Amino acid sequence: MYKRIASVADNEELDELKVELIDRFGLLPDAAKHLLAVSQMKLRGRALKVKKVEAHDKGGYIEFYPDADINPAFLVNLLQAQPTKFAMEGPTKFKFMEALTDRRQRLSYLNNMLDEFEANRLPNS
Repeated sequence: MYKRIASVADNEELDELKVELIDRFGLLPDAAKHLLAVSQMKLRGRALKVKKVEAHDKGGYIEFYPDADINPAFLVNLLQAQPTKFAMEGPTKFKFMEALTDRRQRLSYLNNMLDEFEANRLPNS
């Protein structure tokens, strides 16, 4: 089942898989819901050219591919406004320093960051 979840190509396919899992197993346990939510976040990240995401209880990072189309002015403003919270490590790794002790909290935080990145894509992306 993990392989199938990992191979989902888009949101429609993920929704179909959720329905299939519920039909087959009934209400999903929290661990399965979390796994599906992570898969949804990966799909969002793929559209933003996110290469990798790491998050732990003290922060983490979002690494972009070099051709990511996030507006650099947005990133610079964010880094300057909150230098104790955000930093760049190299040209593609956006680090965040935030206490995120709960996995749901981490997932919510990352999804909010992806919302910000989506809202600040370069034109014609």
